[in-house]
Amino acid sequence: MSNQSTNHSDDHEHGLSHVMPLSILFGTFIALLFFTGLTVFLADQNLGEIDIWIALAIATIKAGLVATYFMHLRYDKPINVLLFLFTLGFVALFFGITLIDSEQYQPAIQDYYEATTTVTVSETPAPAAE
Repeated sequence: MSNQSTNHSDDHEHGLSHVMPLSILFGTFIALLFFTGLTVFLADQNLGEIDIWIALAIATIKAGLVATYFMHLRYDKPINVLLFLFTLGFVALFFGITLIDSEQYQPAIQDYYEATTTVTVSETPAPAAE
């Protein structure tokens, strides 16, 4: 016979998930709805050149909320949080490089757009006065 205990009640290493209070989950959901509404509202505003940066900042905040609470990074090992932050940094770097590069060829795009766009004006005759 084995002297090892078969009582598994002392095993506290569940490993599958972390139980989150519903108030945190609903609060995160409300925050995501708020930032989605803010994105929709700002889409109609003319903010000039910072428009894309504001949209990217809001998207980053929303991604951070999802990763922190819905993916349980808040309660995970710190190395996973560090890897997530480095990943966000590299994504921001790649977007920044892409946006800086777009300034180089923007005049060529504008010239092509102006050369290929035709404006058709159709005049309807005014009704005859009786």
